[in-house]
Amino acid sequence: MRKLNPEYVDAVSALTNRCPYFSLLSMSIHDVSIGHSLIEIEVQKKHLQPFRAVHGGVFASIIDAAVFWAVFPEVDENVGLTTVDLKVNYLAPAEDGKLIARGRRIKLGKTLALGEAEVINQKNKMLAHGTSTLIVLKSLAGGFETPLPPKFLEEDRR
Repeated sequence: MRKLNPEYVDAVSALTNRCPYFSLLSMSIHDVSIGHSLIEIEVQKKHLQPFRAVHGGVFASIIDAAVFWAVFPEVDENVGLTTVDLKVNYLAPAEDGKLIARGRRIKLGKTLALGEAEVINQKNKMLAHGTSTLIVLKSLAGGFETPLPPKFLEEDRR
């Protein structure tokens, strides 16, 4: 099994945390590993719909991102991913605090991947759950504004 390069994880997480969409939602990656991710949003006024609850689109965004980052570490360096579908179940409202999304890769094939994410608050109450199918595409490879360290560490072949 290939081993993910920690320098790559740090670099890609820093770049992603600064990207415009993550900044817009105040979303941040806190952990990325093979098959798992942890993403958080500190709820702010900008996340609320008119009835003072977090808008469903915020839940959908954090679930989409958590699934993506749970799958992305395993795909080759010369390919990228994009969402094909997203299903979200809204289980409880949130008005403040933190949204914590734990992403998990369920299956990664040659062209499609399936993952899931749950969103909890800091009291461990489940607020939402979602699944997503992603497609693996060579046309989405790279595209980072700065060069990154190698994604995988060299394997010891002794």
